[in-house]
Order: sequence, then structure tokens, then C-alpha cells
Amino acid sequence: MAMPSSLLWAVDIFGRAYTLSTVGQYWELCKDTQLEFKRVSAVRQCCWGIACDHQVYTYVFSGDVPIRYREETYENQRWNPVGGFCEQLLPSDRWQWSDVSGLRHQQLDSFTLPSAHWEWESDWYVDENIGGEPTEKGGWTYAIDFPSTYTKEKRWNSCVRRRRWIRYRRYKSRDVWAKIVSHDDPDQLPDPFNDISIGGWEVTDEPPGRLSVWAVSLQGRVWYRENVCHDNPEGSMWSLITTPGEVVQISCGPYDLLWATLWEGQAIVREGIDRNNPQGVSWSTVESPSSENGIMHVSVGVDVVWCVTKDRKVWFRRGVNSHNPCGTSWIEMVGEMMMVTVGLNNQVWGIGCDDRAIYFRQGVTPSELSGKTWKAIVCGRESDRSQTGSSTSLLSAGCFFTDDIQNQTNTVVHGDADASSDTGLPGAPARLASAAPAGAAASSDRAAEPRADVPAHPLGSDQGEAAVALTNEKADLEMHKTSTNPDPSAELQWTNIDLKEAQKHPVLSVSSFADTSSLCSLGMFSAGAEEQYGADEHPLWAWVSGGGCLVDLHSPLKWFTVPSGLSSSVQSLSLSISPAQTAAWRKQIFQQLSDRTKRELENFRHYEQAIEQSVWVKTGTLQWWRNWKPHKWTDVRVALEQFTGSDGMRDSILFIYYMYHEEKKYIHVFLNEVTIIVEVLSEAKHSFALYTPERTKQRWPIRLAAATEQEMHDWLSLLTMSCCESRRIQGPPSQHAIWSVTCKGDVFVSEPSPELEAETSPLPCDQMFWRQVGGHLRLIECNNRGIVWGIGYDHTAWVYTGGYGGGFIPGLASSADNIYMQSDVKCVYIYENQRWNPVTGYSSRGLPTDRYMWSDASGLQECTKLNTKPPSPQWSWVSDWYIDFNASGGTDREGWQYAADFPASYHGHKTMKDFVRRRRWARKCKIVTNGPWLEVPPVTLRDISVIPSSDAADEAAVALWAISDKGDVLCRLGVTQHSPAGTSWLHVGTDQPFISVSIGAFYQVWAIARDGSAFYRGSVSPKNPAGDCWYHIPSPQKQKLKQVSVGRTSVFVLDKNGNLWFRQGITPSYPQGSTWDHVSNNVRKMSVGPLDQVWVIADKVQGSRSLSCGTVCHRTGVQPMEPKGLSWDYGIGGGWEHITVRGNATEASRVAVHDTAEENPAVPKDLEDEASKERTEHSRTPLMG
Repeated sequence: MAMPSSLLWAVDIFGRAYTLSTVGQYWELCKDTQLEFKRVSAVRQCCWGIACDHQVYTYVFSGDVPIRYREETYENQRWNPVGGFCEQLLPSDRWQWSDVSGLRHQQLDSFTLPSAHWEWESDWYVDENIGGEPTEKGGWTYAIDFPSTYTKEKRWNSCVRRRRWIRYRRYKSRDVWAKIVSHDDPDQLPDPFNDISIGGWEVTDEPPGRLSVWAVSLQGRVWYRENVCHDNPEGSMWSLITTPGEVVQISCGPYDLLWATLWEGQAIVREGIDRNNPQGVSWSTVESPSSENGIMHVSVGVDVVWCVTKDRKVWFRRGVNSHNPCGTSWIEMVGEMMMVTVGLNNQVWGIGCDDRAIYFRQGVTPSELSGKTWKAIVCGRESDRSQTGSSTSLLSAGCFFTDDIQNQTNTVVHGDADASSDTGLPGAPARLASAAPAGAAASSDRAAEPRADVPAHPLGSDQGEAAVALTNEKADLEMHKTSTNPDPSAELQWTNIDLKEAQKHPVLSVSSFADTSSLCSLGMFSAGAEEQYGADEHPLWAWVSGGGCLVDLHSPLKWFTVPSGLSSSVQSLSLSISPAQTAAWRKQIFQQLSDRTKRELENFRHYEQAIEQSVWVKTGTLQWWRNWKPHKWTDVRVALEQFTGSDGMRDSILFIYYMYHEEKKYIHVFLNEVTIIVEVLSEAKHSFALYTPERTKQRWPIRLAAATEQEMHDWLSLLTMSCCESRRIQGPPSQHAIWSVTCKGDVFVSEPSPELEAETSPLPCDQMFWRQVGGHLRLIECNNRGIVWGIGYDHTAWVYTGGYGGGFIPGLASSADNIYMQSDVKCVYIYENQRWNPVTGYSSRGLPTDRYMWSDASGLQECTKLNTKPPSPQWSWVSDWYIDFNASGGTDREGWQYAADFPASYHGHKTMKDFVRRRRWARKCKIVTNGPWLEVPPVTLRDISVIPSSDAADEAAVALWAISDKGDVLCRLGVTQHSPAGTSWLHVGTDQPFISVSIGAFYQVWAIARDGSAFYRGSVSPKNPAGDCWYHIPSPQKQKLKQVSVGRTSVFVLDKNGNLWFRQGITPSYPQGSTWDHVSNNVRKMSVGPLDQVWVIADKVQGSRSLSCGTVCHRTGVQPMEPKGLSWDYGIGGGWEHITVRGNATEASRVAVHDTAEENPAVPKDLEDEASKERTEHSRTPLMG
């Protein structure tokens, strides 16, 4: 998987700010080169810095979604008998122009831009929408008096009215340093700043993108920047935070961890930080790890704290977590640093004390937070590329004639995982780096000469030279010892974590690594670096910030190989063998192998075929969910017999042997009849289910369970491969494939038959064969040109690469390429329930008939923090339990929701009739798998839609629309069949957040807003991909919509009560349509394809033996004269969450129309009656009576 890019920020000794990408190899200078900075602090979306003029600046990254803020004010009027509604209000009334509460005077001309970094998008206009419904012309809403409940209808007793005026402003200073202008009282302006730190974005997501910005002034006072969030990247004002002493430096983590250092050398820790009080409550003091040397610098992460004392020693704080932010004790680490910084996943960087180089802490994992060793980052600057040509060419030429370059080239090939290949510790590497560059004479005398531009050694120049010589002598000695002594114990010590207590061997000097002395010299300086801090020498760093840098532990970094001279040598050496020579060599080898094979087979041509048919059998012990009551798991023997005929075709039979009343019996399944094999989401068993058409009708699959997850995956893989072989299916899905997702996140695909959408006798959808594709997603959308996008539970966007297999499917059944690592994160929820009693108030002591005090959402299952496990062993926890304040219905400040009784409708405020309450706790878990998916950073998405069909050329752009997780409407540019990921996002302006979008075959774009209202986007075309304006479409009466899907000409919407609606009256001249017509209820999700076919996920479907939730259903009888269809055909289920048929444009051959009941014997009798009833009731058919 291509690792998503994030940035490491650094400032050199000249005040220039640089960034280094996690997928890059060069430091890039920030665009604004006029400013000189002292310190910077970064997160993913922005960076704050203190310039040498002690002013604060912020650098907000550009994105496809603009930063917009909505200003609003209300115009109020009162009715009088003479002139009707007018501007003359009573003395006790609110202002004529006010905020929504009426307490603050807000005239239109009183609104000004907060700073020069903003610009107005448009002029003021009236909002003609209330609660998702359009108002009368003019946008007025009416009420009896101020304040009251407003309605859009004017009644006889409507004495007051108001309307809302809206104006948007846009933040324009992106990708540049923007000065933070203070609007505070001049008498209370903060002092010049000396340090700054940002973080806290994980404390709460309300408002979106909220950040905690902390600063320290030159006088040692701590300041907090108020109201910094996505819509207000500058914040509003500085607030002074009292401290127990004068503060030197401060560090803020992504959660609630905040540490600062005092002049006296102690550290102070902020306690009480939460979503309601991001500034915290009080300070606690932590003593320095050394009584002689106080703390000089501190840096915090998610749950780690690192510090540097005044003697440059590095320390790690043990026992830090959200419940104990102060930790327990200090551990000294090897190395001397000027400062350290902690990244997003607790990765650590530091600046060496002597050489001013940046070091990365290797081996930091969730189980080993302190890491193992320091490794120097040897990346060059982007500006150095054009200035290293001469030395590079000399180095390239020398690589053919000397042995030195050849040895170094071999060393560079080592990956980042090799801890001994290019590893250095601060202090020692500076002296080691003074060795001569490759290409020069590598004599010991030359290597011992110190560079003029290396900082002087603290012990003096003579001692420094002696130290350099001693270091190189030790390096030579260790190299000799390593090459002559094969004792494996000598290698084991390099994997030790370099804690101070663990340093027992004197050979732990960095210069003692074998085969790395010459490489380290190149690692610190580029070739030909003879000038004083010239273009070819490594920069000297003053500050580094990793707060916005996310290092993937499974992806290699390019930071530790020299990008200029040495890499050119490697390229020159590899190019010495031409492609023509390589091709000739391979051709010769293949020819020799082919000739040998022919010779060996020639002597046996006269023999007859020994075996005409082969039989292969796999047996094992599983558990089976038996057919008879009482239903329970019983041990069975399973045998898979696979027959290979003389034609090479394979067929398989699965036998299940069980005991029934002490009598041996068996059932068998022909795998060419199996329609799907799917893993079942179960905490108790590693189980999977086999469906056939008959068992799909019954809603009763064959369920089998294995003892371990690995054994279950082995059987799943084997059975899936056998099913595909029996049906002669192999390779990637076609462009017309139907994609679906289960509630577990598994991805399945089915190849549609042309008869599936036939007007008469359509293929029953319970006969469709589904096979699994690797990956983990929440929803998928596609079109008939092979463009497939998916969205994970963490709202990450993924694009299909064209491969197949992945996941548990092994090598031969999976494509060799286009398979990448994929991760997903989702939340597990449990509920804390309480009941009120007159003595103690709300408590955990409920009535005997009450639900569990810790339960799931239904209250039927007990779920405590201790016994709640991740969904399956594939998932692992990545956070602790926390209160979720985003529960539906709202919460109070502590996260509680109130109701009259269990279960009921919950609300976020307490009333006199509320006797029970609950609050939701959440915990994040993560799964790591692989599949044919690549991440599309950086915008996270909620919904997506691809134009379902297009007859344009392969290189023509494909329309793709999406909704971000914040509710912004986006249009993807540059999407083609050969570049399905596209290039960039185009923001489409809206007045409110949206939740669903769909684009039809003729660029009809419909969308659903968060308040449940529908909108149509006008004038969308290939030349105008974003369209012109939104048209409000009234929703079905008293219904709030949640999903829309547009086909070739049909528009269907789904409301929050599970009702499916069809839009009548749509014509080319009037694409908005006229009215809504009810089609069905009991629908969870739906998809309309390029043939206007309708497929849904039904909420509940009753089979002959069981009830299933989440069933794939197909609307039959859809014709141009009957676009709503006639009846439902039930397919695979339950447990399905999403389906898309927007790629299936395969039309069946036209035949004469006959009676549906006669031609389709697969349709049950009740559906025949239902279909005839539908013809008379305008197709208002429920999916379940």
C-alpha cells in the first residue's frame, strides 16, 4: 500500500523552515523564504511557528475543500393593525437585527472580516429554508411572540416574524505563513512569545478540527489560544493561564497530555483537560530525573513523555496514561540531544548535541514505546540537487574502478529494518562523519582528520582529534572482529534496546557497527563537501517538530540513504548492465530449460496415459449448527472430495458426517451449487456459512465452525477456490460486476447474467454466485467502465486497483500484483444505564425488570468494559474507552441521555418526567488486511457516487461526486479509466452539510442534506463538472430522507423510516420531477443502476425456516412504462449492509411480454398475489408485511 504522506517539520540554524515527507527523500524549503523562524509546531492540517520577530504565524495547508464560515443574522418584525408587519418593535422586544437568541444586536454592516486572511464569498442573501422545507418567497417564518416556535405558515395569531440572512467568508491564506493578528485589549496583550505547541485535536470533534494552541512568553507566562478550529484556523484571542512558576517550554499531545518545563528545572503537568474544559483545571509538579541537572526540554505524544536535561541526557517517562498523566519514573536513554519531539503514533525524533543532525528513534512500537536505537536522517535539501552534479559524476565514474564504492553500494541495499546498517548515536556519529567521502583515499590518516566545519568537541581540539582517531580505530577493530568471529551472540547485542540500564557491553559504541564506517561518513555529508556549510553539506538543525508526522511501521522510509552522490553511484552501477544484455541472458536461460524439458519427455511419448481421472480429498474436524431442535453446535467430520477429469476440469463435493440418535449420517453439497461462502460475525465461534439457492429461500445456510481462526481461513480459502474452479471463474471482476459489502466489512462481487434484468423470466437473484475480494470497507460504488471506489469505517477513501484475491485467499487464487496493505478503524459501543430513585438520585441500581446497567444498544446483552472484546481476533484495540458525545438525540455535558423509561426516545436534557438515563462509551479498534485497494488521501468521505454509464472514450473524464465526513459536497477531477483515482477535488458550495449524493447517467446530480431535505444540482455537464446552483426539492410529507440514487432516468430516495420513494414527472425539460410516489417499506439501503434497475438491502425478510436481517433484494418488472417495478425477488442474506449495481449495464435480449406468473415458476405464490395487487395499488409494496 502506498503510505499516505505526512510531513516532518524542521528549522535550520538560519531560521529557514523545511518539510520532509514520509514518502520523500529531500527536505523542501517552505514557500515563504522571507521569514526566519525560531520554533515551529505542526499537526496534519497546519503548522504554527514563532518567527525571529517573536510574532506568531500559522501555515494552513491547501486542500480541495475550502475553509468557509457562515455569518448569520436575523431580521425581526412585529405586526401592527395599521401597517401590518413593520420594523417598529415594542420596547421590550428584541433588536430589529439580532442573533438567533435576540440578545445581541447584529446589523448587516456590523460584520467585518476577522483579518486580512479572509475574503467574502458573496453578498448577504435570505435563507428560504426552515428545517429542510422551503419557506414562502422572502424566507419569513412566523410565531405568536418572541421567542417562540416558528413556522413557515402565516396564521391568524402570527404577531411576529423573522428571517435569516446568510453570508459566507472564505479563508484565503493557505500554503503561506499568515501572521496571527491580536484583537485583544492593548493593555492585556501577551508578551513576545518564546515557545509554542499545538495538539489536543483528539479531545473532542466539536467543533470540527478543534485545536489546542499553547504558547510561552519571554516572561515565562503560559497563554492559550481560544476557538481554534477548522472554520477558524486563526482562533480568536489569547487567554492567560496561571502557573506555579516561570515556564521555559511547553508541549501538547494529540489527546489530553500537556507538559511544561520551569526555569528551576522541574516539569509541570496540566490536569483536568477534557472536551468541556480544554484549558484544564490545575497543575501538578514532576521532579527532574537528575538532581544536579534540571529538565531543559520536554515533548509528549499520545501516552508517552520524553525529556532532555541540561546535561543533554535523554530520558523516557514510564507509566504515563490518561488516568495518570504524571507517570511513575524516569528511564535514561543512550545519546545526547539538544531536543526531542514526539509524533502522531509516539514516534520520536531528536537533534544531536554535537552534529546538529536530526535522528529518528527506531523500534518504537505500541508494545515497546521507548524504542531501540537512534538513526540519523541523511536526506539532502531539494535545492541541493542541481549543485551536486560534478561530485555525483565523479562518484559514478569511480564506482567502476574502486572496491570502496562497491562495498558501500551493497550496504545501501539494506532496508530500514536492519538496525545495524547505517545506525548512529548522537555524539559519536559526528566524529565518525568526519571521515573522508567515498571516492577519496580512504586511508586511516585521512579518516582521522577532523573537518573544519564540524563543531568543536567540548573537551577541546586535541581531545576531539584523539576521540575521532579512537573511534575509527574501534570501528576497524570491530569490523575485523565481526568478519572473523561467527559467534551469533555478537549480533544479538545490536537488537538490545539502548536503555542506560541495559548498556553492559563497551562495544555498544555506534562506530563499532560492521561494514558501516564508510557509509556513515556518506550518511552525514554528501560527496565533495569541502566548503564551509556549502551546497553539498548536511544542514545544521535548530528545531524539529513531528506532531504532524505519521510513520507507518510497515512501510520503509527513504530517509536513511544518501539521495545525491551515493544513490547516483548505485544507479550508474546498475545501469552498467544494459536492458538488452539482461533480455538476452533471460532468453538464453529459458531456451536451455525448454530444450531440457523436451529431451526428458521425448523418451516417454509412447506410454499411455496412466490416470484418466484424479481424486483429491481433504478431511478435518469442524462443528456444525445442526438442523433439528434444539439447535446447537455438534462435532462433525468434514471431507472435501475434488474430481479432476481428463479434460482438466474440476468438480467438488463437500461431505458432512454427523451422528443422529447414535446412527451415522451425512449430508453433501455440490460446490457448483454453492452461491456464497461467507464468514459469520460471531464472538463465540470462528464460523462461516454456505448458501445454496434452496437454503437462501429458507434463510437457513449450512453453518460450520473451526477451532481456530487460522483453520477457519484455511477452509474458507479452499472452499472458495473450489467453488470458483467448479464455475470456471477466475481473474479479476468484470466491469459490469455487482459489488456488495457485509455488516462485517467483507467485500463480495458477483458476475451478472444478461437474464438478470430480463423483462420476463429474469434469473432469480438467489442463484447468483458471490465470491470474496480482499479488503475491509463500509460501502462501495462503481460504474461500467471498471471504476470502483470504496469508503472504510474510518471514512478513508479507497480506489480499486484491478487485482483480485487478497485477505485470507492465498497466492495462486490471488493476483500477483495490485494487492496492497489496507487498514480500517471503527468504534465499538456500549451503554451505561442508570435509574433515578428519590434517595440517591441516578444510580446503577435498577429495577429487577430493567436492562443490564452496562449493555448493548438494545439492553438485552450485558456488555461491560472488561468483557467487551473486539469484533473478531483480526481486530485489536487502539484506544481506551471514552465517552461518546455524538450519540443520536444529543447529550448533556457529561454525555448522558435522558428518557422516561427503558426503552424510549432519548434526549440530551433532563426534564421532570425523566426517570432513566444512559450514556454511550466508545472504543476504537483496528484491522490490518490486504486487498486490491489503494488509499486516496487526504479528504475523508461519507458517501460517493460515480456516473453509472458513459459511451465516451477511455481517456474521457468520468464524473465522480462525494460527500466529505464534514458534509461538504465534492467533485473529483481527472478520473479516467486509466487513472481511476483522479487528481484533485473540486468543492461545490452548499448552505448546510450534506449526507448523500448520486449522479445519474445524464449528469443529473441529486443530494440529501443533513436535515433530510433533497436538492437537485442544475447545469452539470462534462464542461461544467460542478454545475451552477442547487434547487430545493420538497421531501415526502413528514419524512426525512437519508439516501438518494439516480439511474438512467429514475430517481429513488430512502427516508429514515425505511420507506422507498420514486420521483414522478421527471422529463428532460423538467429534471426536478413533480411528486413522490411510495414504493415499499423495510428498506435499509438501495442502488439504482444504469438500466434503471433497482436493488435494495431489506431490513427483515422471513424465510421458510428463519428470519434474516440485511437481505439483498431485486425489484422485478421494472420497465419504461413501469419504472417502479412490480414485485421483489429475494436473494442472499442476511447480514448484508450495502450493494451497488451501477456497473451492470448488460441488457437481456428483447422478447415478447408474457404473464409474469406463468413464466417465472421461481416466484412463490404469495409474491404472485402480491404482484397482482401491486398493479392495482400503484406498486406501493412492502418488503415485509
